[in-house]
Amino acid sequence: MKVTVHPSKLKGNVKAPTSKSAMQRACAASLLAQKPCTLYNIGKSNDDIAALGIIKKLGATIEYKDYNTLLIDSSKVAFNSLNDSNVEINCGESGLSIRMFTPIAALFNNEILINGDGSLTTRPMNFFDEILPQLSVNINSNNGKLPLQINGPLQPKNITIDGSLSSQFLTGLLMAFAKAIETNAQNTSEIFTITVNDLKSKPYIDLTLQIMQHFGLPMPVNVDYEEFIFEKKQIESKETIEYTVEGDWSGAAFLIVAATIAGSIIIEGMDTNSTQADKAILKALDSTGVKYNFEANNLHISQANLPLPAFAFDATDCPDLFPPLVALASFCKGTTVIKGVNRLAHKESNRGLTLQEEFGKLGVDIALEGDFMKIKSSQNINEATVYSHHDHRIAMACAVAALKATDKIVIENADAINKSYPNFYQHLQQLGATIENL
Repeated sequence: MKVTVHPSKLKGNVKAPTSKSAMQRACAASLLAQKPCTLYNIGKSNDDIAALGIIKKLGATIEYKDYNTLLIDSSKVAFNSLNDSNVEINCGESGLSIRMFTPIAALFNNEILINGDGSLTTRPMNFFDEILPQLSVNINSNNGKLPLQINGPLQPKNITIDGSLSSQFLTGLLMAFAKAIETNAQNTSEIFTITVNDLKSKPYIDLTLQIMQHFGLPMPVNVDYEEFIFEKKQIESKETIEYTVEGDWSGAAFLIVAATIAGSIIIEGMDTNSTQADKAILKALDSTGVKYNFEANNLHISQANLPLPAFAFDATDCPDLFPPLVALASFCKGTTVIKGVNRLAHKESNRGLTLQEEFGKLGVDIALEGDFMKIKSSQNINEATVYSHHDHRIAMACAVAALKATDKIVIENADAINKSYPNFYQHLQQLGATIENL
């Protein structure tokens, strides 16, 4: 699919996309809760659909009450054994799903095949080869990559893990430990500790713990993000659970940059108290002097006078902000420096190289120096044809830059946005952007 984005002026209101980070975690927590759970403001991205497919395969029933409301009933899920002896779950292209649901699937006393699509099949999964056998789980992988064949049940033990690649592995272990300890509470009084070295993306662990608590799962003691200690303790049981999925700061970051360069807009449904890591986009705005303010849960962004001053930003804990930050830096005078490039190699594309290549076509000079990205713009975004590399955030970043380009920009493989933000182009159109070939 090719999409053509023309220079445009934006104005109006738009509702924030649903957070897939929160939605997928809520799906996992709904499965583990073993009771009826109602989710509001549900996500409809490919990653969200993959998460729903996984929990259905693992025994949950799913019923749509209306377009934005979903009932997930896991009251009949038996974690000792699945009814089907040959279970395969497919994580699509979702890195969070594979990393979070693999330990959860390992709770079952079944042989389960875990697979995925696209770039997910090339991402390293050596973590599971190293960790799951320590937890009494048999695993066979394709030389550290998908597909994975696992057979539990997982048994909590004191373990030490590397948190430098992704916090998503820890998210899965925290949820799986919580359920295993709850299930075996009458048979054990042990204390289990997950020790983590060099944890990245700590805000995402805050989100995981927040959702675990909301769904009534046993909570670990968090010791400076270095130790997570599970103790046997009584927890308050709820008959039913209701959860409203919050707006997505990752997707909204593109709208925020779009407004900064091309118009003043209001983004509805943004939680000012969110633990999402990508809320840090506001710190970048502060660095450039862009004006914004909140009214209730509505974020007002004012168009800035271009060029903006260059800025420095540490994206180590929020690497998904690199693409919108590069789009923002394309309209800055001087050299913008962003730290955290080492977090980009195993995304949907090798995102550092992809940003360098595609924004280079637009006239933006990007240098990669160790863990740092240096962006120097001519401040004139060229007419060009760019390629998303099947990476949703690359497609969105190029579309945002096109709003203030000298002429139209054609984006090839533009439908990559369906992974996280299916309505992205429609939302830009709603705000006044001229986009063809949708």
